[in-house]
Amino acid sequence: MSMVWDIALAALAAAYAFGWRRTALYPSSAARLAAFLTGVVALWAAVASPIAHLDRGHLTGHMIQHLLLMTLAAPLLLWGEPVRVFHQGFRGEASAPRWRSPNPVLCWFVGTFIVIVWHVPALFTFGMRWHGLQQVTFLVAGLLFWLPVIRPWPTVAHWPSWSIPLYLFLATLPCDALSAFLVYCGRVVYPQYGALHAGCNMSVSALEDQQRAGALMWFWVTFAYLVPAVLVTIGLLAPPKSLGAPFGGGRVPDGGSL
Repeated sequence: MSMVWDIALAALAAAYAFGWRRTALYPSSAARLAAFLTGVVALWAAVASPIAHLDRGHLTGHMIQHLLLMTLAAPLLLWGEPVRVFHQGFRGEASAPRWRSPNPVLCWFVGTFIVIVWHVPALFTFGMRWHGLQQVTFLVAGLLFWLPVIRPWPTVAHWPSWSIPLYLFLATLPCDALSAFLVYCGRVVYPQYGALHAGCNMSVSALEDQQRAGALMWFWVTFAYLVPAVLVTIGLLAPPKSLGAPFGGGRVPDGGSL
């Protein structure tokens, strides 16, 4: 299965690079290419690299996979503007109908709901059996969550830019609450994971592994959400001529982000 992922993601990266070379993004927006390819690498790390095999009996490894999917792969893939690249690079069309971006409340709710619901013990056990499905939902939820923030071409937003920092700040709260629970509850929340952990002869206990996973999520999510919020805020406070922020700070005439 790992080889299938290797081939599929390599083909995706090659197709994107080929399409990017044929669009107006070339060569001035090499950052878009770098972002998309880095997103593909993050996706590969989560589903096909040695990290992908750490989830068996290792909750911290399990957490790393999902954080890579939601907070690294998803925004980087969107920032690469794949719709523009595949539409213009392969169809040769410079314009496309503008897509009304989903309501940010819906995007926020889906992103938050997926994180919380998969950490309910009964559903966590189900997710261990159907890990591929769980990973797909994390990636899709991540793409949807970051859509209002990055606003890739050809989406058109119908809400003020000042709402994005608030959107990101509010997203940290349920994740912080979940992280704090995993760190401070004082018991193993997922008994099945504890049994798997015991069979792996780990140097740390299942509870210590859980606490590390919670602390990692606490730090990582706070950093991943608040840094873009600060960048957007700086862009909003900057003079109009310098509003080329990568997170929806500026727009080009055809509706794509700068």
